[in-house]
Amino acid sequence: MKKPDTRRPRPGAAILRTALRRNTGAMIAGTVLMGLYQAAETAFPIALGLIVEHTMQDRSLGSLGVSIGSLAVIITTVSLSWRFGMRVLQKANTTEAHRWRVRVAACGLQPVARDVDLKSGEILTVATEDADQTADIIEVVPLLVSSLVAVVVAAVALGLADLRLGLLVIVGTVAILSVLAVMSRRIGASTREQQARVARAGAKVADLIIGLRPLHGFGGNHAAFGSYRRVSTDAKRQAITVARVNGVYAGTALALNAALATAVSLTAGWLAFEGRITIGELVMAVGLAQFIMEPLKLFSEMPKYVMIARASAERMALVLNAPPLTTPGPERPEPGGALEVDGVRHGTLQGVEFAVAAGEFVAITAYQPRAAADLAAVLAVNVAPQAYGGAVRVGGREIGDLSIEAVREHLLVNPYDGEIFAGTLRTNIDPSGSGREIAEAVEASLLTDVVALHRDGLDHPVRDRGANLSGGQRQRLSLARALAADTEMLVLHDPTTAVDAVTEQLIARNVAKLRRGRTTLVITSSPALLDAADRVLVLDGGVITADDTHRNLLAADEAYCRAVAR
Repeated sequence: MKKPDTRRPRPGAAILRTALRRNTGAMIAGTVLMGLYQAAETAFPIALGLIVEHTMQDRSLGSLGVSIGSLAVIITTVSLSWRFGMRVLQKANTTEAHRWRVRVAACGLQPVARDVDLKSGEILTVATEDADQTADIIEVVPLLVSSLVAVVVAAVALGLADLRLGLLVIVGTVAILSVLAVMSRRIGASTREQQARVARAGAKVADLIIGLRPLHGFGGNHAAFGSYRRVSTDAKRQAITVARVNGVYAGTALALNAALATAVSLTAGWLAFEGRITIGELVMAVGLAQFIMEPLKLFSEMPKYVMIARASAERMALVLNAPPLTTPGPERPEPGGALEVDGVRHGTLQGVEFAVAAGEFVAITAYQPRAAADLAAVLAVNVAPQAYGGAVRVGGREIGDLSIEAVREHLLVNPYDGEIFAGTLRTNIDPSGSGREIAEAVEASLLTDVVALHRDGLDHPVRDRGANLSGGQRQRLSLARALAADTEMLVLHDPTTAVDAVTEQLIARNVAKLRRGRTTLVITSSPALLDAADRVLVLDGGVITADDTHRNLLAADEAYCRAVAR
């Protein structure tokens, strides 16, 4: 058994560097195009100043025509560079967000659980909102550089008219960014907290959806909704805090930018009044002062977006860099081997020992439901092998020494609450599309009435979590999927609790017939399944206390009779 990987996880900065590195080409192209856009935008007021200057001096139609042509070229450059620049950047942004969504989803779907303290609803938030906000860094950097280009061009143009105007733009820009950089840190901290609270609210919603039926059953829905309301209110309050901080940031940026533009305009007016710059240079300076507010606004917002992207990347790092709870070995089980549980101690299990020979159909009835759940979790490798005592062997090999692919290929554990996915009956039974054993599995699980009920048959649409199916139909669909997999060893946990007694009797016979010659273990209290098994093991007090046929146990064991008789 290998030790789990305990390497220190990389920070979110590494994720941002990865995103930037593999989109270098698109970012260079986007930066060039957006820089050209900003330069052309900046050239517009400069061109207007030159037009005023030369038209007043020459007063010729030729000069006017050249000026109009120059403006047309500038406008065309502005339009095309913006269009193609944003197309390149947004395509790269969308593609990168998709990559991170797939990576986070892959981590969540890996058969080996990761040591991360997040619920499924929180991971969903990381895979959607955080992935999108992390990928925004691809647009942020080119826009930051292009805005800098605009500021530099404006400063140079104003400096050529008068050095004081150029210095005023440079000093003012540095001062504005220094103030906003400090404010952006609070935005980053507030955003991280907001994302965490929204994720907790999402996790609560997922839990409520899963448990809605049982909650209604015992009247606990109002308390559950109250719990969600509290979590949602916390998220709302934090969202308001973030909005307030963002508002202060945006207002401060706008006020500082306006102050700089006003200072440039007033300084240019004073210089023109003193005769130190011409009328054309005054027009250029006033135009640049008004125009420069846009790139300055964009430039000043970049630190905020960088902090948001960093916060999202840190949350993604929690999932992507979390070490696995266990590292599977490289071995494979011997074909046709037995399933052995040797002194397993976990939760309520106090040293469970039994073996299911190859081709045998064995049932286990647990007097304590928690013990059944603990045993199913151990067999499904939902509990790391080093986290419990004893050993589980598949085909003569300890389960911790097997690769996870080998375990899944030889041993399938179908939980009592098997998930139903949006799609069709067919895609739920045969997700891989292999087409094998579907008809036999549908017949054995008595899903035939559901198929016959709908005109589309196996292609009948199924909503998310099987919302358009009854509890019994969902359970039979899950059982059909497990049987269609046709694995060498199959473990079923309470596969018939939601069906009536007659249907249960028929399913028990069908499963025993279909699985003949293959190793099958059923954890159940169903008399029909217990009777169909070759032998029954009694799990009581965390240990196996009896091993006999169902009918012999009924005749000789009064406690067993009380536990399973209906």
